[in-house]
Amino acid sequence: MTRFEREPFAPEKEGRISEPRKYRIILRAEPGQIRVIDEEGAQLGILEVATALQLASERELDLVELDPHSVPPTCKIMNYGRYKYNLRKRMHKAKKTVKRRKEVKLRPKTEEHDLQVKIRQAKRFLSEGHKVLVTMVFRGREEKHPEFGLDLLKKFERELEEVAKLERPASREARNRIGMILAPKNERAS
Repeated sequence: MTRFEREPFAPEKEGRISEPRKYRIILRAEPGQIRVIDEEGAQLGILEVATALQLASERELDLVELDPHSVPPTCKIMNYGRYKYNLRKRMHKAKKTVKRRKEVKLRPKTEEHDLQVKIRQAKRFLSEGHKVLVTMVFRGREEKHPEFGLDLLKKFERELEEVAKLERPASREARNRIGMILAPKNERAS
């Protein structure tokens, strides 16, 4: 594998960890110098490749090239197998905890029991850490009286005010739709 063979950089998307890069493990001494970082993250300075390899083999670790494009190239002494394992574990955990926006649809003539069912559903979504888009859908003559839908949305918001905060107030999305977004109050910083 040459110095330039690794996967191209992929920027991280929201809520995701980018795919792991393929770093080059230096196995034999080459001419030249490299900047070396030890396993605790301390700078060891600019060393010859042979010296850095000897340091890594004494500690029974790998010499991994992190940035081949810098001058001199940056390498780290680390257990590459453990690094890949921890990275895979982090990616798996991040994949499981992706937060999404869930939707609850209402109509202006939604009865009390049905409204309570929708509120319980929204509470469950919020407790799982998801944002909730509450959409009021109007049909036919209902479009002439959006105030009935707004009253129902305000009631929905009041019922959830101890577990949710209003992220986007009720606003018209289309001719026959009004929507608002609720976010969990106790969002954990990740």
